[in-house]
Amino acid sequence: MPRKATRSVEHSALNAGYSRTSPIPQVEGPAAPGPLSEVAVVRHDDSTTLSIIIPAYNEGQRLRPTLDKALAYIARRGWKAEVIVVNDGSRDDTSEIARQYALDNPALRLVENPGNRGKGYSVRNGMLRARGEILLFSDADFSSPIEEAVKLFDAIAAGADIAIGSRWLQRELQTQKQPLYRQLFGRLFNLALRLVLGLRFKDTQCGFKAFTRRAAETVFPLQNIERWGFDPELLYLARKFDLTVAEVPVRWAHSEGTRLHPFRDGIRMLGDLFKVRWNSLSGKYPSALNQTHSAQTSL
Repeated sequence: MPRKATRSVEHSALNAGYSRTSPIPQVEGPAAPGPLSEVAVVRHDDSTTLSIIIPAYNEGQRLRPTLDKALAYIARRGWKAEVIVVNDGSRDDTSEIARQYALDNPALRLVENPGNRGKGYSVRNGMLRARGEILLFSDADFSSPIEEAVKLFDAIAAGADIAIGSRWLQRELQTQKQPLYRQLFGRLFNLALRLVLGLRFKDTQCGFKAFTRRAAETVFPLQNIERWGFDPELLYLARKFDLTVAEVPVRWAHSEGTRLHPFRDGIRMLGDLFKVRWNSLSGKYPSALNQTHSAQTSL
């Protein structure tokens, strides 16, 4: 079957029905220690077609409405889906809230990081444990409403391996804009990643991205960046392995609860760009040929 037709089947499978008869999930512990490339990919063994990964650090105030929206939307669309909350060593009641929801919602799973490791680590940890055929990660505040996910799924159905939400392709879709200093930081960072990594996307930092299972199993085991600068690494790896990435305009609203410090974290993120470039030059990322051979050997 041609690849594009396969993706269309996967997308339409989201409407195959949403089961609430699964057993109550157990809380999942820390990821395997060691380099990220050593973390095993969890193979799906059920009929789950969609996984929604939500990284969460001290999200006690925002998590309940987010989970209510996600679970209600899944049920309304009739999708066979799971929601994975990845608790990144929160010091508030984030973990307890997720546990409570899991008792009443078999579609929800809680994954616990080994302490506070960062957003990049959290997304990777959730992605490598996900069971779906299409995997979406979203910020815990749903800055892009969950209803916008259909735009990403449509891009995958049309042939993309990865679909990334963009705040800057159609700026009029920003219902609440960032402060000017954050906009300036974002544009400067975008210029830096163009120069250092050669990525030509308008927006790499929107926390709303969807992957086919094949794409997720290609890039996430190789991810090294654990904190805010992980998005450019994923997109750099996608280009290295000739994956098709679609940038999709989505509705988005700035949230005042963001924990990204534009100056302190900005310097770290700039350093992450050079780390990705060095990893590539030094051969830390395997070639596409080696990656394909490793995948075939593990089957």
